[in-house]
Amino acid sequence: MSVAVRFSDIGKSFSRPNSGKVEEVLHRFDLDIRAGELVALVGPSGVGKTTLLHIAAGLETPDHGRMDTEPQQAVNRLGMVFQQPRLLEWRTVRANIDLVAKAAGRGTARTASLLAQVGLLDYADAYPGALSGGQRQRVAIARAFAIEPEILLLDEPFSALDELTARRLRILMQEMWLQAPPTGLLVTHNMLEAAFLADKIVVLGGKPARTIATIAVDLPRPRDPEDPELFAAYRCIMGLLAQ
Repeated sequence: MSVAVRFSDIGKSFSRPNSGKVEEVLHRFDLDIRAGELVALVGPSGVGKTTLLHIAAGLETPDHGRMDTEPQQAVNRLGMVFQQPRLLEWRTVRANIDLVAKAAGRGTARTASLLAQVGLLDYADAYPGALSGGQRQRVAIARAFAIEPEILLLDEPFSALDELTARRLRILMQEMWLQAPPTGLLVTHNMLEAAFLADKIVVLGGKPARTIATIAVDLPRPRDPEDPELFAAYRCIMGLLAQ
């Protein structure tokens, strides 16, 4: 399987707001993500996970090194699911999805089926303010898939939800992923979530960040969130981070 996203020799530093002290977050960091693979980044807060995600999204520029996507001559459709839904409150649910679909040149023919998949077809003409937190995040997931993304970035997408709702949305995410798997990068503090969704888990630690371990999750999909093998991966990650 070919490499779809490659971080090569990435370096990134930030200045602390109060002291002005420069802190190196990433130093000569390398990571390859294969086409159709979902890689999860886990590790303590401040280790550099979100910085890598922002570099992948084009929201941050590395001080040195580069991130490449394949094929380089193509414009990759990039979808993103944030911690918060970030919906336009003055547009209906349907209009929120149609807007990004049109902007990506994909059209709006799939909007109704996407809303049906996430269980919100009856809310197509509602405004985000009328929805619960879980429903709003369902819209955000549908919006991300509306562009038929080649690369999908997930920034702690379920961390603001109660655990029961988050569990349901992880299962939903798995179902939608299986239909046409993009290449993905997930940042999460939930180790079971990483094991459930990812093909590979990269455990980060230290300052600047380094890869402590890479754990392959060799479990067939669809996965059962109660599979004991997921808990084995969880214990492995926690043991590595506790050292």
